[in-house]
Amino acid sequence: MNGFHANKKYESYKIPGQQQFKLDGAALELPQTKSTQPLSPKPISLDEGLFYEIEYDSSPFPGVGKYVLKPQTIKEPERDEKRELFGKMREIARTYRTGYDNSRFFDLRVQHNNAIIFYKQAVFMKDFTDDYDGHMQFSQYFPNYNIMEYEQLRTYFTWRTEVRKGNVADVSVSYAFLYIYELLANIGVKDPEDGLDQLLFFWKSFRVYNKFIDKYVIKWLKDYHIYYQLPHSFKEFIDKNNLAGHYPNMVDTEDNFDLFCSISKYDIRKSAFFTKDNEKLIKDCFSFLIDTLRQTFVEKGIRFEEAVFQPTKKMIEWKPFKDALFYPWLKQADRQIVLSANEIYLCRNNKWAFSTVISSENGRQLMGYIMKQMEAALRKLTNYKFKLTANIDTVKHEAVSILNKAGLSLEVMINNTVAQFYKEATKTVVVVDPEALSRIRQEALVTQEKLIVPEQDKLFDPVIPIIEQHEQAFKTMRDIEQHDQAFTTMREEPSMHTISPAPSPTPLSNAWESLKNTLSKIELGALSLVLQGDIELKKYADECGIMLEVLVDGINEKAMDTIGDNLLDDEMLIYDDYIEQVKELIQW
Repeated sequence: MNGFHANKKYESYKIPGQQQFKLDGAALELPQTKSTQPLSPKPISLDEGLFYEIEYDSSPFPGVGKYVLKPQTIKEPERDEKRELFGKMREIARTYRTGYDNSRFFDLRVQHNNAIIFYKQAVFMKDFTDDYDGHMQFSQYFPNYNIMEYEQLRTYFTWRTEVRKGNVADVSVSYAFLYIYELLANIGVKDPEDGLDQLLFFWKSFRVYNKFIDKYVIKWLKDYHIYYQLPHSFKEFIDKNNLAGHYPNMVDTEDNFDLFCSISKYDIRKSAFFTKDNEKLIKDCFSFLIDTLRQTFVEKGIRFEEAVFQPTKKMIEWKPFKDALFYPWLKQADRQIVLSANEIYLCRNNKWAFSTVISSENGRQLMGYIMKQMEAALRKLTNYKFKLTANIDTVKHEAVSILNKAGLSLEVMINNTVAQFYKEATKTVVVVDPEALSRIRQEALVTQEKLIVPEQDKLFDPVIPIIEQHEQAFKTMRDIEQHDQAFTTMREEPSMHTISPAPSPTPLSNAWESLKNTLSKIELGALSLVLQGDIELKKYADECGIMLEVLVDGINEKAMDTIGDNLLDDEMLIYDDYIEQVKELIQW
């Protein structure tokens, strides 16, 4: 070792006479090189044959490089198409300069970048199916394909294949969240509606094994209805699937009466007019009014919902599907969504914002005026004993100015709409059972014959002759049928045939119709005499065997209970305001 130099560099040389390998089971010897042939530093091409390189170092151990292994046959591994596919999927992540970073999953920028990679990989693998026999556990926060091993990928896609067939089996919860992430991004579904059905089905099926997903899926279902424009409201969804217990404050925003009342400056629910008897009338009228106003507002370039639901300007940013690996892949239209009395979401330029205040002061004033003016019109139409007024000057909303410039009055619009609704709601529709028509006519003829029977053949009753005198005022058979309970066999069921009645007065309102039904024949006769100007009302009362004061008080008490006012004054005359209604009442 005296010639050892520490810095001396050694080069590799071909070792002659030691190359041998087998081909198809037979040994093949290469030409031998004479040992006397001097070693040449000339570079050897790999094409000249297989060989081993041995590089000597300064190791003092004897025999270094002495033993040379014999060459072995190298077999090409079998092709694994699935592994190659996974490799192409992973290559998607390498196209991003930052790559996939799972160590800083809590960083918002990292989450956004990881979400993009996951979405593109999910789209790439959306139709892949597998039938792997093995099973590998998986546990990871924000699970994704890129951090999964080969066996875990095979396990997941085999399990997902069965889930899509409707066979949901127990599996590591990270696999379950990975599948949910796919559904939130609409991976492997036909459309958002189908994605919602798949998400609901999987949640109800998998929670049997692990309820940990509940707290996430419950809030993501709400986000799903905000982000995707579905044909139904969120309230309809939770009612249909019995989920109201998870969302106690949700409302149906489609013309919801209670929602509008909650933001209105005037809450009609606290009015004395809002009684149990009037509740349905008011709610139906409000729904009809809102629908009409919405159409008119649109014609004038005003969005009714935006006019009423005006959140504060200081809204906070909102991102759908918080705590999920979600990339907002779908371009969003500008819109606002109200989910409850304190929850509004606003989308502008594909960005979302959220506020717990769903209406500005001007929006509340506008809604308050609409409510109050509607009630004022209804009170007038129903002859309510107390009037109500609404002042349009208190409303400073821009929508009112736009309507005024277009020559439209909001007050007139409301009054006309309420009047139109009330007329339709209180009109009388007569539908007669065709099977009973013949019987009605026969019974009417029998009654008519009785009316012309000689007086001596009748049983004596001092009241009947008096009433019969006034029954002559009824000109048609139909009038007789309406005042004889023996012929009230008409049913409310729809019929294939309808009777065209003879011309009759304008139908009475509900209150007057109720009064008509409560008055007796004697009281109706008294009102008829008063209309004729007959001052012998006391004589009529005596003939009927009733005191005049009792007769008048009875009429006024029934009128007060139904229409809210007396019909007869102290002089036993009908008030001028009610003459026309009384004429209709007794078919004058």
